[in-house]
Amino acid sequence: MRRLLLLSLRRLLRPFQISQVRTAYAGIPVRTRVEGFSGMSDDADDPHAAWREWHERRAAAVSAPYGPLALTGTCWLADYPEGRIPAVPGRWRATEAAAAPTATPEDSCRLDGEPQAGEVLLDADEGAPAHARTSTGQPRIVVIRRQGEWGVRVHDPASEARRAFAGVEVTPCDPAFVLPGRFRPYAEDRSVEVENDDGRARGLALGGELIFPYQGAEHTLQVAVDPDDGSLRAVFADATAATAGHRFLRPGIPDARGAITVDPNRSPLPPCAFADHVI
Repeated sequence: MRRLLLLSLRRLLRPFQISQVRTAYAGIPVRTRVEGFSGMSDDADDPHAAWREWHERRAAAVSAPYGPLALTGTCWLADYPEGRIPAVPGRWRATEAAAAPTATPEDSCRLDGEPQAGEVLLDADEGAPAHARTSTGQPRIVVIRRQGEWGVRVHDPASEARRAFAGVEVTPCDPAFVLPGRFRPYAEDRSVEVENDDGRARGLALGGELIFPYQGAEHTLQVAVDPDDGSLRAVFADATAATAGHRFLRPGIPDARGAITVDPNRSPLPPCAFADHVI
C-alpha cells in the first residue's frame, strides 16, 4: 500500500524528526523507521507517561517472536507450479478451496503440533502467526488467501532482522495535534486499486471521509471502515514519506453523530516498514 496517499496532510503536518532503528547487526541494511504515538491511553492525567507506555507496548509487538520482524518470506503458490517453495518444506499446490501441502518424514513438517505425513487440505490461518497450524521447528508457515489466490508466509523467530532490532525511535507526543474530527460516510462504499509491495494491484474498500481542522483550514482523509466494529483506518504520508514510508491512523469508532478525536501523534508505521515481505 505504499502508493496510497489518501490525504491533504502534506501541508498539515510539520516534518517529523528522522531517526533510525538502532541496530546491533552491521550486516543488515538499516531502514529509517520513525513513528508517532499519542498520549491517549489509560493514564489521561499524564499524557507523557501514557505515551511511554504505548511506545513500550508497540516496541514489544514489533519485536515479538512472530511479529513483523520475524517475517522472512511471502510466496504465492501459483508462482511455484512445481510445488517447491524456497525455504518452505514439502510440496505445495492450491485447490479452489484450500492450500494442499504434501510432506514426507524428511520434510520435518508438523501440523497442529504433530508430524505431518502425506497431503492435507488447509484453510487460511486466521489467528496470529504464532498459532499457525503448520510449523517446521521454530518457524511457522502461515497460509493466506488474497482475492482467491493462495499463498504462504514464513515467520522465523531467528530471523536476522529480529536479532538486529534494538528499538524504534519516535517523535515526542505533541498535544497540539490532538484534534476534533467528524466522520462523513459515503452513501455507497467505494474501492480504489492499490499497488502492493509485490507489484500487484488489489482493491481497498473506502467507507467515508475523516474531516478535521488545523490552523484555520479543514483537512480530509479518506478512510476504510472495519466491517466488524465500525472503527476507522486511514493511510497517509508526511514529510518523512521518502524514507519512512506511509503511516496508519486508527482513530477508533465515531459516535452516533460522527464525532471522533483525530491524533496524528498516534501514527505507527505499517508492518512493511519492518519487513520486505508484508503484503
